[in-house]
Amino acid sequence: MPSTPASPIAAPPDAEALYAELLAQVRSTVAAQAEPPLLIGIYSGGAWLAQRLHADLQLAQPYGVVSSTFHRDDFATRGLHPSANRTALPVPIADQAVLLIDDVLHTGRTIRAAMNELFDFGRPARIDLAVLVDRGGRELPICPQIAASTLLDLPDEVSLALLRDEDVLEGIRFRFDLVSK
Repeated sequence: MPSTPASPIAAPPDAEALYAELLAQVRSTVAAQAEPPLLIGIYSGGAWLAQRLHADLQLAQPYGVVSSTFHRDDFATRGLHPSANRTALPVPIADQAVLLIDDVLHTGRTIRAAMNELFDFGRPARIDLAVLVDRGGRELPICPQIAASTLLDLPDEVSLALLRDEDVLEGIRFRFDLVSK
């Protein structure tokens, strides 16, 4: 019987180490701007990241969350998930700089759907993209301005799932799990 080739990635990346890198890059980006951008996370991993970045950066303006559910190009086949989250933006986004945050960028389709959803609420002055992991495999011309890591050797049949653990003493901690599709 032929053996199955081993995945080139033996273990998922250290999400906490990547978060520290993302935080440093976002901090630098925010400091370089006259007014900090509005942090908006994409449900669910991006929303968790936006929440923690907002707290760690101690930004005065609240963060927002965006759902890509209704703008997905596979909505007709996937339907509406029973626990579909809704977009919640704390302020009008028209003419505001936005830092859109997600956990993993792969094909670019989720980012496209999230941007379509944002434009339903107004036209931002600018949208930049920050991701924890850019894993390549783009199907749309979408590129992050900030990426804590690039992981190009992950097979297409494996996805990275960001998980969060909440501990009273340590607060929110992130970890990745490898999931076979």
